[in-house]
Amino acid sequence: MNDQNDSQNNQPATGGLNLSEAMPGSSLGDVLLGGQAQDTNVRRERVAVNADKHGWWWAVGRRKNAIARVRMKNADGNGAVRFQKARKKFKTVEEYFTETQDRTDVMAPLKVTGVEGKMDIIVRAQGGGHTGQAQATRLAIARALRDYDPNLEDVLREHGYLTVDDRRVERKKYGQPGARKRFQFSKR
Repeated sequence: MNDQNDSQNNQPATGGLNLSEAMPGSSLGDVLLGGQAQDTNVRRERVAVNADKHGWWWAVGRRKNAIARVRMKNADGNGAVRFQKARKKFKTVEEYFTETQDRTDVMAPLKVTGVEGKMDIIVRAQGGGHTGQAQATRLAIARALRDYDPNLEDVLREHGYLTVDDRRVERKKYGQPGARKRFQFSKR
């Protein structure tokens, strides 16, 4: 009697399926997925996202507390990147960001893909600081470019422009002056 109970309790976790009775050469994943192996290395086919009725591609990027909303369309004029401050008030990248690093962050996806000067881009950025806004804008522009032409995704991903940087400021702990810093320890 014990031998029968032991054999019933030692069943593999396949829901009562015996792998040897399944198709030869199949694995546990094949049996659980209904006999069809799913290849995880195959990328899904990329499909371009259509522009809205006015010809704009929209995207949102976030970094820390900064949010950048970007709309992009084929350039009718000079293909400038403008930051919208009010309904009819715009600033160029040079006027909006004083630091060179922030300017290059914003323009990096356009330079890498070779689209610089070919797209009109309007950015509405809010919250956070200037570096957070620049990196949020970079992410939003990269996402809009990916929606415009899915073939650009490999280049953008290779340079890390489609990866969300989710680092945040670590909170201050009680009994300490900062997140990691400690007050001086006194032995006597």
